[in-house]
Amino acid sequence: MTTAVAPPPPGPPVPPPDPYAPPALVPAPARPARPRLLPDRPQLIGAALAIAAVLLLGLLMDLGPLGGLRHLRDHETGYADLRATLAAGTTPIGQLDKDGRPVIPGTPVALLEIPQLGLREVIREGTAGGVLESGPGHRRDTPMPGQAGTSVVLGRQAGFGGPFGVLGSLRAGETFRVTTGQGAHDYRVVAVRRAGDPVPAPVKAGWSRLQLVTGDGPLYAPSGTLLVDADLLDDPATEDDVRPANPRPLTTDALPAAERAMGTDGGAWIPLVLWGEALLLAAVALALAWVRLGRLQAWIVGVPVLAVLGLSVADQVAQLLPNLI
Repeated sequence: MTTAVAPPPPGPPVPPPDPYAPPALVPAPARPARPRLLPDRPQLIGAALAIAAVLLLGLLMDLGPLGGLRHLRDHETGYADLRATLAAGTTPIGQLDKDGRPVIPGTPVALLEIPQLGLREVIREGTAGGVLESGPGHRRDTPMPGQAGTSVVLGRQAGFGGPFGVLGSLRAGETFRVTTGQGAHDYRVVAVRRAGDPVPAPVKAGWSRLQLVTGDGPLYAPSGTLLVDADLLDDPATEDDVRPANPRPLTTDALPAAERAMGTDGGAWIPLVLWGEALLLAAVALALAWVRLGRLQAWIVGVPVLAVLGLSVADQVAQLLPNLI
């Protein structure tokens, strides 16, 4: 026998819909998140810091270890070129080459050997900062070593191998040799001096003096110049070795300021701006790649590019510094 279930009590009456009531609002579907196309502020700050770090590191490496390696490479290639021109008798012995054209700055013109300092350097024509990155340079408004008059050779104190950083160890009376297209010439040191030291007596008429010049003071921040004055050995048996100085169309008054001791190369500003713009664009591209590709992929592609551009910018900055650093 089944028991009947009582039906539930009736609920409250449902009011009829109000025909004048506003329709219910349906929430709009959520929009999918759009990918970011531009880097945000932290990434832009990171790009700026990356540029600054690359520039500083590039300058330190360019003046230091990488510059030293480049100096060694340029010495080897310059020595090979010098040997070839000496053998062929075409080594420049003045401001003009064998065809009467101005010698291109950076051309190897002589070999300097100072055994007691372990110094063996190729001397190139010109003394602007870019030339001195490869080694010592001959000041173009002076005669060549071995010729009558005072020849001047400039070299860096610390940067790019610092080939002349050891000149302060020379002493009066010591000798060394310079080989040019006119033969080997032996010199004896007369004085090693700094600003305020006594100046040696002028070279006698028709004789040859060589002046080696570099920076003096703290490394990479010289406050003056160090000069080594040396006279051709006064030996009657070799007196015929003194050659008359060739005509010099480029006079001392016309010598650019960049080629004087402690001179800076103002012509480096234009390439510096161009390389700097390339570095800036590369840094912005790195920030964009970071957003779209991810951090790892961006750095794998971007770091080598930033390194090359940073070293190029640093090389131009180095030419804006004094040429004897």
